[in-house]
Amino acid sequence: MDVLLAHQALADETRLTIAQALLTRDLAPGEIARRWRLSTPLVTHHLNTLVEAGLAVRRRGEHDGRKTYLALRHDDPDVVTLVALGAPALTTPRRVAFVCTRNSARSKLAAALWRRVSEVPAVDAGTAPASAPHPLTVRTASGRGLAIDPEMRDLTGTVTDDDLVIAVCDHVHETLPPTRLRWHWSIPDPVPAASTTSFDRACRAIESRVRDLHQALTGPDPDPITVR
Repeated sequence: MDVLLAHQALADETRLTIAQALLTRDLAPGEIARRWRLSTPLVTHHLNTLVEAGLAVRRRGEHDGRKTYLALRHDDPDVVTLVALGAPALTTPRRVAFVCTRNSARSKLAAALWRRVSEVPAVDAGTAPASAPHPLTVRTASGRGLAIDPEMRDLTGTVTDDDLVIAVCDHVHETLPPTRLRWHWSIPDPVPAASTTSFDRACRAIESRVRDLHQALTGPDPDPITVR
């Protein structure tokens, strides 16, 4: 993070608000445009400024390769501390539901990581559940002292309207109907590579987001966005 550029970037109220929203979720440019009623050129300007200041990074989506997502630099504690100053507090939800496609890797790790830091219940589910957790999910969790829930669940019948739903894969986020409110973490799928490295990388990315979400949940109601 470039400290001078970071402070200059966050001096703009709109960019500060966008950055603070990124504490708990990743956002696509179109989502930012709709939520803050910004023109495409202005969104591009704000996102470029955040990225150039070292506050955020872009990632190309895995479902629709034309789509990109902006994520906060969760790996940099200085970025998180700076952006979190004065951020609106969020109300603790009844339960957090982590959702991915197969419910075999990312959602399992996210729920296990969440249970380690929070007393708020967590559940994991998939839109097309596999028959069992991926073996490398179990190995990755075991190496970190995490308890993976072995039950495989379908999103339908598991997730309720009272849950804070977090899609941890791009496919689910982009294919769920607009009526299903959720947040999104654009975590690369570790399964295609099926390596210790890919699973460790996914786990670290999820862990940093879990940490920052847990720290943010202390005040008014969460404000999930509707994807259109």
